[in-house]
Amino acid sequence: MPALDLDAALRAAEAAADAAAAVIRPYFRAPLAIERKGDESPVTAADRAAEQAMRAVLTGAFPDQGILGEEFGEDRPGAALQWVLDPIDGTKSFVTGRPTYGSLIALLADGVPVLGVMSQPSIGERWIGLRGRPTTFFSPIGGPAVARCRPCPALTDAQLSVTTLDLFTPETRPRWERLAARAAQVTWGGDCYAHGLLALGLIDLVAETTYKIWDWAALVPIIEGAGGVITDWAGRPLRPGADGSVLAAGDATLHEAARDLLAG
Repeated sequence: MPALDLDAALRAAEAAADAAAAVIRPYFRAPLAIERKGDESPVTAADRAAEQAMRAVLTGAFPDQGILGEEFGEDRPGAALQWVLDPIDGTKSFVTGRPTYGSLIALLADGVPVLGVMSQPSIGERWIGLRGRPTTFFSPIGGPAVARCRPCPALTDAQLSVTTLDLFTPETRPRWERLAARAAQVTWGGDCYAHGLLALGLIDLVAETTYKIWDWAALVPIIEGAGGVITDWAGRPLRPGADGSVLAAGDATLHEAARDLLAG
């Protein structure tokens, strides 16, 4: 793994999150034109401006490190240290005035997520995950605190979250429905914010598909630092080239049971 000063990286990541938040806040619940990308996902001026703001901060701090962002692609490919950015994860929520969206900033070292920041600009909440350290949650109400997943080994007691069924295929939807039938309750929507709630011990399980690297990279250190488990549906670590399936659980026993139900 390349030499890395995690504390210096975190300072830059938080500065990038602050810059993105300053751009995003004026757009929230304001009239906003929505465009459709090639995959039919929505994008706005807020997405693009926020990513540009993050890129400027990170390039200024670490000009030799790579950057991969949802809106503007890849700079300095092949760099051992690579930032991965999603300026607004949950754009559909953002454009409809729901605060269940977030800005995601990750740092990968040789493809392994070692730093993750999830920032919620409208509420002022922030999750920080650093590989090998406990996850920290910052709230304007309660201040900083250690985030911890809660014990929940039984599927029949589990709160399961999913953003939407629209992204499942005829092959993956029956597998997800097997899992949902066993859970205590299913809640909908949330995107990255649901993973933040899992790290706080308020949700037990998130099962999704069609995630891109910028959707999951920041979540890995956050969930793992809170004591949870996050993999693909087959239980493989999330790394570049992953198949898009994501299974996050606050309890290792629960994760294993969910993985068995999601098996193809």
